[in-house]
Amino acid sequence: MKIAHIIPGSGGSFYCGNCLRDSKLFDSMRDQGHEAIKIPMYLPLFSHDPENDMTPVFYGAVSLYLKQVVPIFRRAPKWVDRLLNSRPVLKFAARQANSTRASGLEDMTVSMLMGEHGRQREELEKMVHWLETHFKPDVIHISNALLLGLAHMLRERIGVPVICSLQDEDVWVDPMRPEFSAKVWDLMREKSRDIDMFVSVSHYYTEFMKAKLGLPEEKIQTLHLGVDPADYQYVNSDEKPRSIGFLSRMCLENGLDILIDAFILLKKQLGFEDVRLLLTGGQTADDKAFLKEQKQKIDRFGLRAHVEFIPDFDPSARDAFFKRVMLLSVPVRKGEAFGIYLTEAMAAGIPIVQPPLGAFPEIIEKSGGGMIYRENTPEELAKTLQELFSGQEILNQLSRNARRSVEKTFNVHELTIEMTRIYQTAAKNFSR
Repeated sequence: MKIAHIIPGSGGSFYCGNCLRDSKLFDSMRDQGHEAIKIPMYLPLFSHDPENDMTPVFYGAVSLYLKQVVPIFRRAPKWVDRLLNSRPVLKFAARQANSTRASGLEDMTVSMLMGEHGRQREELEKMVHWLETHFKPDVIHISNALLLGLAHMLRERIGVPVICSLQDEDVWVDPMRPEFSAKVWDLMREKSRDIDMFVSVSHYYTEFMKAKLGLPEEKIQTLHLGVDPADYQYVNSDEKPRSIGFLSRMCLENGLDILIDAFILLKKQLGFEDVRLLLTGGQTADDKAFLKEQKQKIDRFGLRAHVEFIPDFDPSARDAFFKRVMLLSVPVRKGEAFGIYLTEAMAAGIPIVQPPLGAFPEIIEKSGGGMIYRENTPEELAKTLQELFSGQEILNQLSRNARRSVEKTFNVHELTIEMTRIYQTAAKNFSR
């Protein structure tokens, strides 16, 4: 099949789980003989993505933002638009700004969901025209429901079904002011009729979004996230020094401070003098003050020599990170619809320790490769970490289970076959 994946990029400034999810599915589609193309939006997917250097970044973040807040830019010459949408400018913007929160972008979110009736109609026309002239797909897959405004024109003009992944849209929408949050959910419900099939990343999130969007049972399927086991070197936990890892954007929302506080409590106990904390996943400009506070706290407790902030998180750096980590915990405050960092860690044989939120219990029950602690507090996390470090045989079994679950359950190649079936069914049943 010919598949167009429309994927919002992060520019590589932080560990973007959705970018990674979409890229791994894309790579697996290619491995299985499909003709697939990535179409980035807002920012490049990663800091360097050679394959997509020749594909335009649509809805360039800098130009999009300026046109939304400074009306004069809507009438700027085309060369200004081309400059603002150039990859050097977009990559610089990714390092300086924060595109991961809705504050200040509520109007733009609403306008994007309005599609051809919003302020970005010209950008949508560019995307549709590019697809019409450069790559006529059999199916279009959009990355999340915040992009539902694209679907109507894509579906009508390209004449193919549109599939939409669902993952953590609520993390963006719910923190908005109530009047905007309600408007966005209303628009997503309205625009959901333009989608041929929704694919959610967990059963937890399937039920959540069925209720939020009023989706009928037959219009949504669950497909967990997967990785390629061959991309990760399995090392059992008993072969590593005692350490705890964190892999995600290093911010308040992802609970980095909860993990650091739990580590401080653990280090106060006898017998854990050797345990280290390894932290990676990048940051945005908004996270600088928070990270400064965390580093000051680590210094106050005299633990700087036991904590390592690792700036690189590209695939080779992550591989080196996994070889050093015995346990991984990302205590996200609100939970998540999945979290691909969990399958990445499990593929390397690293047990995961997560709070009882979102899809985490579902993932750990299905994998047998980790533990859930009772409440998302430093005290409960520290207690669970202490238990695991004190029970090496349990840790070893969790490590084996983690790897086996990725080989059998969270294997991206098997999940790609299921996704292909969804595409084929949508194409077969397609009608305008």
